Amino acid sequence: MKIGILRTGLVPDVLVEEAGDYPELFQRLLGGQGFDFQTWSVVENDFPQGPGDADGWLITGSRHGAYEDHPWIPPLEQLIRDIYASGKPLVGVCFGHQIIAQALGGKVEKFEGGWTVGPTLYRYPDGVKLVHAWHQDQVTELPPGAEVVASAERCKYAALLYPGHAYTVQPHPEFGDDFVKGLITHRAPGVVPQPLLEDATAKLATPLDSADLGAQFVRFFKEGRIA
Repeated sequence: MKIGILRTGLVPDVLVEEAGDYPELFQRLLGGQGFDFQTWSVVENDFPQGPGDADGWLITGSRHGAYEDHPWIPPLEQLIRDIYASGKPLVGVCFGHQIIAQALGGKVEKFEGGWTVGPTLYRYPDGVKLVHAWHQDQVTELPPGAEVVASAERCKYAALLYPGHAYTVQPHPEFGDDFVKGLITHRAPGVVPQPLLEDATAKLATPLDSADLGAQFVRFFKEGRIA
């Protein structure tokens, strides 16, 4: 099964050297499942011809906002609608979660409560899961057809299922401690409040449930379900 990765953000070179780039992180998360991967860097206006270029699709995180005025966002939204209509499975993470919701009629905004970073608890039907987060934006209004699968104290719509079409999550199961530590060091200073960074740093090395979300992605790609 070929998974098309739509890269919507560029990782700083120093962080790529230390922890890897988005496509590499996702290939690691989904490795050993018989998938082949191809990446299109849509953030650099590199787009596939259409939904038929892959058997399933995954949209990465990004430092950009889904509501920002970038030339690559409208064609990405149209591609999302085309993939949705095609019935090809679509997975979105963080920005991917947000842009899919926006493209399908939902709303994305900066959370008035500010940033969420580092290990964060999410409430799923089968229990609480601890997964890395790194965001200020979030989905604030659901699009038609979206079902809430998970929530967090500071994120009401943390995972959304569009039955038969898409599964999206706000946290980052592809992030390891090394990547989050790199974000704290190279991207966060002067952007994310220092107390949040100190709290996230203190929680590094806590066992995570990221593999559970990775398994959900695999089931959705292969079987159209998450449980």
